[in-house]
Amino acid sequence: MPEKYLFATSPADCLALLAANPGARLIAGGTDLVIDLKEKRRQVTTLVDITRIPELKIITETNGKIILGGAATHTRVATSSLIREKLPALAAAAAAVGSPQVRNVGTLAGNVVNAQPAADTAVALVALGAVATILGAEGERQVPVADLYAGVGRSLVDAGREIITRFTVDLWGEGESSAFVRLSPRRALSLPMLNVAVRVQVREGICTRARISIAPVAPRPFLCEEAAASLVGREPTAKAIARAASVAKEAARPRDSLLRGSGAYRKEMTAVLVARALNEAFSRATSRKIENDVE
Repeated sequence: MPEKYLFATSPADCLALLAANPGARLIAGGTDLVIDLKEKRRQVTTLVDITRIPELKIITETNGKIILGGAATHTRVATSSLIREKLPALAAAAAAVGSPQVRNVGTLAGNVVNAQPAADTAVALVALGAVATILGAEGERQVPVADLYAGVGRSLVDAGREIITRFTVDLWGEGESSAFVRLSPRRALSLPMLNVAVRVQVREGICTRARISIAPVAPRPFLCEEAAASLVGREPTAKAIARAASVAKEAARPRDSLLRGSGAYRKEMTAVLVARALNEAFSRATSRKIENDVE
């Protein structure tokens, strides 16, 4: 177990503490890290707590962008009126994470750095095109969340040397909306068998932009560009949604899992969840219900 527990007062102070304590690692909510430490899956000499850094908790809109601090908790994201209005997929994803206790302490950055392909808010951030700002000794770098995965449980952010200070989502403007749907067993706090987040924009009755993120059907949240492309330039009808859902199903590669169900079942359900998410997002974007959803 760690020998020291330190509190950082700023991002710069955080980096200094990490550099001065070899074997140190960041902690915020610690919902996964603490379990790993107890079960000795990680060896950490020092924990550097970032929960006392105010700028890491911001949720704001500025210059056509939504800015979310890396240490913003799932509860704050789920209940934020700004996020519920502008990025409903992220609000719904944050509300689906764990228990109330987990949501109260778990953070957006933690969900991403943990690098599990079905992490709910990470799936939504990928669909929204979120970009992470990462601060390290060499300075800042901006990387799309979709590009932060080195494999299952392996992040390209080094929590012993770097810190995600914020996530930025560019707003698309008029006619945009998003949605998040989840399939899980009928038990409290279950991990998702599948989850899907989508983002769409409709101008003059035509879909002009779309993004579809699906998990866990790959080692990272899977951005299904083919399915999204099938929607662009078309009227968002039930037929167009069914076509996109079918393309997503064919592109998905879920594995057989004792925890999540067979690959064949989850492949079929991919089409269902993509259709439901698109129906919800397009209904919001156009202020009308899309009839004849895929069953």
